[in-house]
Amino acid sequence: MKIYYVEDEKDLAGIITKYLIKEGYEVETFYDGETAMKHTKDDVDLWILDIMLPGTISGYDLIKEIINYNPNAAVMFTSARDQDLDKIIGLELGSDDYLAKPYSPKELVLRVKAILRRGRKVSSDIIHHDGYEINVTKREIKDNGELIELTNKEFELLLFFLKNVNTAFNREQILTKVWGENYFGSDRVVDDLLRRLRQKLPNLKIETIYGFGYKLLWNKKEK
Repeated sequence: MKIYYVEDEKDLAGIITKYLIKEGYEVETFYDGETAMKHTKDDVDLWILDIMLPGTISGYDLIKEIINYNPNAAVMFTSARDQDLDKIIGLELGSDDYLAKPYSPKELVLRVKAILRRGRKVSSDIIHHDGYEINVTKREIKDNGELIELTNKEFELLLFFLKNVNTAFNREQILTKVWGENYFGSDRVVDDLLRRLRQKLPNLKIETIYGFGYKLLWNKKEK
């Protein structure tokens, strides 16, 4: 597995890099944000980012670019600044973990193993159904490699059905789950949204249960 490590304290970076390599990881170290920024599109299993870096680019700037190119990227923050504030900001930006300085190399290695053990988030966020490839995180749907554009509500309805395959729901239940409990309006919006979804995804097997509601069918041959 490949790790990119961004740390301006060269002595610390050298020690941590040796520990990670000893554990079998491929490690590339950057000592400033400007250099690391050139590699934010790279395919990496984990980024370890120091928040405070020399120059104008911080760890916060890096994670924004990393997540922009790969929403499923695993990122760990390290920092010697205010722990609670940095941890909250880091989590809001999409980090998987936060480790306050000073820390032991062994603790960092354990955190790294825990993150990588969970695996890339994309692996559980790709759903194949009725010939479609649905990327839940990126909110993208492809049919034989071609991107299908859905509105936010169309995607939310699709996701609701995918999470509840072979379960029948009436319009009121669908309305509550997709539009929210505070929605006020006709439940016929469900029919209209479903009609548009069927038009865009004609292979989708959504069964109409007359007098009740709808159910997404599952082909057992699919994984």
